[in-house]
Amino acid sequence: MAVESKKSDNACKGTARAPHRSLFYASGYTDEELAQPLVGVICAKNEIIPGHIELDRIAEAVKAGVRMAGGTPIEFPAIGVCDGIAMGHEGMKYSLVTRELIADSVECVAKAHQLDALVMIPNCDKIVPGMLMAAARLDLPTVFVSGGPMMPGHLPGHDPSNPYSGKNLSLTDMFEAVGGLAVGKINEAQLCEMEHYACPGCGACSGMFTANSMNCLTEVLGLGLPGNGTIPAVTGRRIALAKHAGMQVMEMYNRGITARQMMTAENFRNALAADMALGCSSNTMLHVPAIAHEAGITIDLHEVNKISERTPNLCHLAPAGHTFMCELDDAGGVQAVLAELAKKNLINTGLITVTGKTIAENIKGVKNRNPEILRPIENPFSDNGGIAILFGNLAPDGTVVKRSACAKELMLHTGPARVFNDESEAMEAVQKAQIKAGDVVVIRYEGPKGGPGMREMLAVTAALAGQGLDKQVALITDGRFSGATRGASLGHCSPEAAVGGPIALVKEGDKITLDINNYKIHLDVSDEELAKRRAEWKAPEPKVKDGYLARYAKLVSSADKGAILQ
Repeated sequence: MAVESKKSDNACKGTARAPHRSLFYASGYTDEELAQPLVGVICAKNEIIPGHIELDRIAEAVKAGVRMAGGTPIEFPAIGVCDGIAMGHEGMKYSLVTRELIADSVECVAKAHQLDALVMIPNCDKIVPGMLMAAARLDLPTVFVSGGPMMPGHLPGHDPSNPYSGKNLSLTDMFEAVGGLAVGKINEAQLCEMEHYACPGCGACSGMFTANSMNCLTEVLGLGLPGNGTIPAVTGRRIALAKHAGMQVMEMYNRGITARQMMTAENFRNALAADMALGCSSNTMLHVPAIAHEAGITIDLHEVNKISERTPNLCHLAPAGHTFMCELDDAGGVQAVLAELAKKNLINTGLITVTGKTIAENIKGVKNRNPEILRPIENPFSDNGGIAILFGNLAPDGTVVKRSACAKELMLHTGPARVFNDESEAMEAVQKAQIKAGDVVVIRYEGPKGGPGMREMLAVTAALAGQGLDKQVALITDGRFSGATRGASLGHCSPEAAVGGPIALVKEGDKITLDINNYKIHLDVSDEELAKRRAEWKAPEPKVKDGYLARYAKLVSSADKGAILQ
C-alpha cells in the first residue's frame, strides 16, 4: 500500500504547484506518473571509465523495475573519474576530491526536486562512497546497484621470454610490467601486446581493488542486493539485479525503510569485519569513516585494529593473489563470505537489509562453492584481517597498510629512509633503479592538504614490484595507494607533512621500523632531535593556489578522519 503523503507532493500537489506541474508536463510526464512516488535514478554513466561505459543499460533496467513496482523513475547524472587513467600525473589530484562533489550534487538534486526514493548506480572508486555519503545525508528509501566487476584479461600464447604469457591479467599487471620494462624483464613489444589484453571489456577492474571493495561493502551494509559486489558486469544476471533493485526500492518505500536504518554502528562493524575477510583496498579506511561520519558515527582506527585482530582473512584476490572477482562470485560472493563470518559470530546477522530481510535470512542456505577462492573460516589465509593501522612516532594518528597483499618478508622490517617530496621525484628514482633492497621509500607532501587531493602511488609501487623489489622495499606516504597496490605500502600517514606531521621531519638515511602484525611504526630518531627538526621546519608554499583544489585544501580534514570536508 503506497504512502498517502509523499515528499514529492511538495513539488507536485495542489493548486499552488500548477507551475511546477507545467514543467513536468514539458518533459512529457503524465498526471498518472506524478501521482506515483518519484524515484531518483542517479546514474554515473560516462564514456571514459570502463566501469561506467555501460551504466546506461543498468539505468534502463532499474527504471523498468521501478515502473513495474508502481513508481516513476527520474534519471539524473553523477560525475566520475577513472583512477587508472588519472594515475601518475596531475589528474590524480582530482580523484579523491570528486567524492565530496558527488555527495553534494546528489544531495542538491534530490532535495531540490523533493524525490521520494533513490536508486544509486555507481561502480568505480570515488563514485560509490560519494553516493553512500549522500544516501546517509538524505535518509530516503535507497538501493544501490553497481555496474559490476570486469572480467580478467588473458594474454594468449606460450612465450617463455614473457613472464605474463598465457596468464590471466589485471590492471596491476600492466603497471608492474612498466617496472619490468625498466629492468629488462619484458620488452616494449611485449608491453604493447599486454596493454591490448589486460582489460578486456566493461566493468570495475577485475581484482579486489577500491571499486569492487566498496561495492562489496555496500552489499555488506545492506544497501545493495545480494550479488551487488560480485556479479560480473557483462552478464545478464547484472541486468536482472538492476531490475530487482528498481522493484525493491518501491518495497522499501512502501515499508518506510530508509538508508540510515542500514547505516548504524553495528552495520559499520559488519562492513569492517567483511573488509578484513575480503582483503579490501586500503582506501576503505578513507571511505568507511567518511560515510559513517555522514550517518553520525565515528570510526576509531584503534577499533579497526581490534576488528582486524579477531577477523581471519579469507580471500587473496588480486593484487594479493592471482584470482579475480568473477571467481569470488562463482564461490558464492559476498553472501558466502558473510556466512563464513557468521559461523564464529563475527558479524551481527540480525540487521535489516534492502531485501526487507535480515542478514541471517539472506544467508540461510548459502554455500561456499569454492574453498580455494573463499577459504572456510576454519582454514583462513591468516588469522588476522587484510587491513592494519600502524601507530608510532612517525604516524601518531595512524598509517594504513593492506596486510593481506604484503610479503611476509616485510611484516617486520627496518631500513634506511629514501626521502622524496612528491611522487614524481620518487618515480624518477625508481625508473633509474636507484632504490635498493632494504630501503624504506618516503613520499611526502601528497596528503589531503599537501597534494592537494591525496594522490594514489600505484605507479611507484607497481614499478618497484615489476623490478622484483616488492618483497624487499617498503613505502610510506601521506598520500594513498590504489586498491591494486601490493607490497608493504603504507598510506594515509597522519598527521600529513603539509601540517608539520612527523613525516615532514624525516631525513635521508634515518632508520624506520615497520612491525605490521603488532601495528607499530617507529622512526629511529630521538625526541630531542625531532623537536629540533620541528623548530627548523617551515611550511611549504601551497602547490595549488586557485580553483577547486585550493578550496578543497582549505577545508579538508586529516586522512585519519576520512579526509572529510570541515
